[in-house]
Amino acid sequence: MAERKPEFIEALSRGLNVIKAFSAEYPQLTLSQVAQRTDLARPTARRILMTLEELGYIRADNGHFELTPRVLELGMAYVSSLGLWDVARPHLKDLVSATSESSSMSQLDGPDIVYVTRVAVPKLISLRVDIGTKFPAPPTSQGKVLLAEMERREVLERLSQPSASPVIPLIQWDQKSFFEELDKVADQGWALADEELARGIRSIAVPVRDSSGTVRAAMNTTVHAAETPVKTLVEHHLPRLKEAAAAVEADWTRWQSLPAEPHQSAGADRGRPPLPRQTTAGP
Repeated sequence: MAERKPEFIEALSRGLNVIKAFSAEYPQLTLSQVAQRTDLARPTARRILMTLEELGYIRADNGHFELTPRVLELGMAYVSSLGLWDVARPHLKDLVSATSESSSMSQLDGPDIVYVTRVAVPKLISLRVDIGTKFPAPPTSQGKVLLAEMERREVLERLSQPSASPVIPLIQWDQKSFFEELDKVADQGWALADEELARGIRSIAVPVRDSSGTVRAAMNTTVHAAETPVKTLVEHHLPRLKEAAAAVEADWTRWQSLPAEPHQSAGADRGRPPLPRQTTAGP
């Protein structure tokens, strides 16, 4: 483990680890389970749980603990600071209307992608996806798009880290072939994942850039492999996906260029007025 900086606050780190101990697989935990999953002594784990309960982030019920919806504030603060949610969601909804398929936006978190925005249609797929869900980046179309923009050294550094996702992909990445695919993705401007993460899941993704041209997120369309062939995904859905991403980029750039309120700094997103509603991602 790397040496901690003098400013490192151990108590804060332990509190965040307790929150991260809960998951879709473990929505409720006992004190003993929390202590075991965080490698903390029971008295320490108990004090942290009691503190989080008093702050409203955890509730206790008959010896079991679970997170409350207030925890969403921690993640949404990040999403809101980027302006991605308000800017992208109308265009995602238009895209979903045009394709009748689910669409999402993700960013990288270490070796994983994490979903920051999503509009879904009610279809039976093998994996549940919500805002905050993480998947290993290599077997996903969004992960390929995001990694393709990076120096290969940085890609290796990221992928050498352990994934925080419980999902084990159907296809494991191989450095030589994966880097060749990333080169192809960088050249063509989009990526395909064909039942690489899980059986039945096929998706296509494009980058979303800020005003400087830097890729800040990826946007995808996901289909059921048994219903939609690759040809339909590329020839029909991809052009609409590109239009939606371009609309998000245009609105995001315009939104970020608006002046902040006088009581906030010029770069503070929360001071900007809301965007007018536009529909640009039609069929």
